[in-house]
Amino acid sequence: MEMNLEASPAPLRVIIIEKELLFGRAVAHVLSADPSLKVVGVAAGRDAITSTANADVVVIDIDNEDIDEVVGSLKRNSDSNVRICAMSAHTQGELMQHCLGLGIDAYIVKDSSLQELLTAIKTLAAGSSYVDPRVAASLLRRRGPTHTRSTSELSPRERDIIRLIALGYSNREIGRRLILAEKTIKNHVSHIFAKIHCTARSQVAVYAVRSGLVA
Repeated sequence: MEMNLEASPAPLRVIIIEKELLFGRAVAHVLSADPSLKVVGVAAGRDAITSTANADVVVIDIDNEDIDEVVGSLKRNSDSNVRICAMSAHTQGELMQHCLGLGIDAYIVKDSSLQELLTAIKTLAAGSSYVDPRVAASLLRRRGPTHTRSTSELSPRERDIIRLIALGYSNREIGRRLILAEKTIKNHVSHIFAKIHCTARSQVAVYAVRSGLVA
C-alpha cells in the first residue's frame, strides 16, 4: 500500500545581525519558537556580512551604522535572492524611504510586536516588501500625494483609497470618510490590489512610498 506523504516545506533561514548580541540572541530565541523559521546565525555588526550566503532573510539593526555602506556590502556578499529586513529605533519616514531606495526589502521599528516581525519576515520570503505601517502613516500624514507616471493607471478615487489604507484605516472607516458604502470600498480595494500587484494591505504602504504617491 502506497502512502502519499507530502514533504513539509523547508523552514525559512534567518540571520540576525545585531551589535547588541544579547538583544540579537533574544530575538533569535523568540523567532526559533516558530517552526516555519530557522535562525542560522546571530552575529555582531558588519563583521558578519560575509556570512549570509545560506540565509533567505537577513534581519539587520541599522542603528549606528553607515546604512549605504552596510547595504552595499550585503548586496555584494549575499545571494541575489536574499531579502533584507532593516530594524531601527527611528520612526522617521525619510529614513525608511532612504532604506527602500537602497534596496532594503523591509523596514520595521524595534518596539514592534513579535507578530509584526514574523509577518515582515514571511512577507519577504513570499517575494513582497514590508514597511512598518506606523512609519509609513507618519510619512504620509506629513506629505501630500503627487500624481506621477507610475500611478497613471489609478483613478483619483483609487489614489485617495490607497492613501487611507496606508494610514491604517479599515474599509468601513474609509467608506465613512469618502461617504461611500463599505462594499463599494471593498470593490475598489480589490481593483487596486490587482492593478498594483499587492496581496495584503501592509504592502500598500510600500507601494505608496515607492511609487511617488508621497513626494
